[in-house]
Amino acid sequence: MDNATIWEWIGYLASVVVAISLMMSNIKKLRWWNLIGAALFVAYGVAIGAYPVALVNFFIVLIDTYYLVKLYREADSPAS
Repeated sequence: MDNATIWEWIGYLASVVVAISLMMSNIKKLRWWNLIGAALFVAYGVAIGAYPVALVNFFIVLIDTYYLVKLYREADSPAS
């Protein structure tokens, strides 16, 4: 299997993972799955030279990370 084929499959995997994330009713699970899918798209975009794809998905990774940190901090803080 050549490099182009491997990266093509990674792109398909990223698409499936993002689609799975959108089916989650639990926001933490949605953010985790979406983060994984976006990270795969970052790798895919860089590998094939599609820098707009990599850039927007890197931004999504940052957003998912921000909200996951916020969700976990809220869960750890004592109730008011």
